[in-house]
Amino acid sequence: MTETFTPDNLHAGDFPIVTGAVTIASGQVLSRGAVLGTVTASGKHLLCDTAAVDGSQSPTHILAEDVDASLADVEAISYLTGEFNEEQISLGGATVAADVRSALRALAIFLQAPSN
Repeated sequence: MTETFTPDNLHAGDFPIVTGAVTIASGQVLSRGAVLGTVTASGKHLLCDTAAVDGSQSPTHILAEDVDASLADVEAISYLTGEFNEEQISLGGATVAADVRSALRALAIFLQAPSN
């Protein structure tokens, strides 16, 4: 069986990429490119939503792989630094890339609009 690689265009530049393990809190199914926030009380990660009040309103990582944590917490790989296509990330609630751009920049995570 032959598999075909289809790039998702998540990466948007040559800035060094650093990865690390995170715990995705149960009750979520997240796709690669999800912007994560860290819950202060547990240290677990949720999809970043600026309307949250548990710590996950502040972006901290970008998920590097699809994760199904619907039934239990899951360990996953996330990006700690890098340049990413803002059209390929996902955020919670009504949060948009502009809402998290500055906070991510402070972490050496840069969002770029794709060039045509």
